[in-house]
Amino acid sequence: MKRTILTATILLALWAAPLRASDGIVMEKVARVKNPALPEISGIVASRTHPGVFWVHNDSGNPPRLFAIDANGATVAPSSWIGGSDEEPAQPPDRWPGIEIWSASNVDWEDIAIGGGLIYIPDMGNNDNARRNLGIYVIEEPDPSVSRAVRPLRFLPVAYPDQHIWPAEKWHFDCEAVFHDRGKLYFMTKHRRPGQLMSFEAGTVLYRLDGDRTDKENTLIRVGSHPKVTLATAADLSPSGDRLALLTYKRLWIFHRPETGDDWLSGPASSFDLDRTIARQNEAITWLDESHLLMANESGDLIRLTLEP
Repeated sequence: MKRTILTATILLALWAAPLRASDGIVMEKVARVKNPALPEISGIVASRTHPGVFWVHNDSGNPPRLFAIDANGATVAPSSWIGGSDEEPAQPPDRWPGIEIWSASNVDWEDIAIGGGLIYIPDMGNNDNARRNLGIYVIEEPDPSVSRAVRPLRFLPVAYPDQHIWPAEKWHFDCEAVFHDRGKLYFMTKHRRPGQLMSFEAGTVLYRLDGDRTDKENTLIRVGSHPKVTLATAADLSPSGDRLALLTYKRLWIFHRPETGDDWLSGPASSFDLDRTIARQNEAITWLDESHLLMANESGDLIRLTLEP
C-alpha cells in the first residue's frame, strides 16, 4: 500500500489559516483536535493500514489509551460507540475515550512509531534522568472502527549503555523522539543541565534497539550524535524512507539517509525555523507525503508544514 495517505480532496477539506514562511518552510494551522480526552498530544504517526488515519496519544498523567484521528482533527471511533447497542446509548465520535491498552501505564509517553504492522509506544520520558523502568509497548495496529481495547504483544525494557548512576551525572537520558527504520527502533535524546528541569543543553544522541528481551533490560546501541540539535521532541521517516524529520521546539531538521550505516545524524541536513506563534509547544510530527508534514502541539492544533522546493 502506498504510504501517502492524504489525497487532494482531504487537503482541500482542511480549514485554512494564514500561511507563514520561513527559510524554505510554510506553516499552516489546518485543524484542531476536538476530543476533550486528548488534552495533551505528545505523539502522532500516520497509519500504514487505514488511509487518512493518524494514531495519537497523550503525555504523562493520562490513561494508557491510543486514539485515531483524521486530518480534520475528528476522532475515529468504533462503530459500536457511534451507533450504540443494547448495553449503551449511541455517543458522538469526539466523546470516545480512546482504545484502552491493557496492562500498560502512561508514566511518560512522548512519541510513537510504526512499522511492520506494529505500533511502538515508548515509555521513555525521563525529565529528571532517574527512571530505571524505561521501555516500549509493542501492539498490533488495531482497526479504529472496531477496537475498544488491545493487549500489548510485549513490553521491552531498555537501558542506556552510558548511564551508570540514577539520576545521571549529565542529564542526557530523556527520550522524546523515536522512529522505525528497516525493522529497528531508533531513539534521540533531549538534554538538560543537571538538576534543572527547565534549563536545557544543546545536543542529541541517537541510539538503536537491537534486543527483543522481555525478561531483562535491552541495552541500547549508541549510533551517533549531533551537537547542534537542541530539544529533540519528535521524529518520523519520510514515505520513501530517504529522509528523517526531527522536530525541536524551535526548528525542524531534515536529515538525509547516510550513504553507509545508520547514523542518520551524520548525513546531510537542513534545518528550518518554526514560527512559534503557530507551533507553540509542538510535541509531535509525521509525514503526509514527500513534501508535507503534519505537526501537533499540546494545545491540540494540527499544523501542516510544506517544504518548499
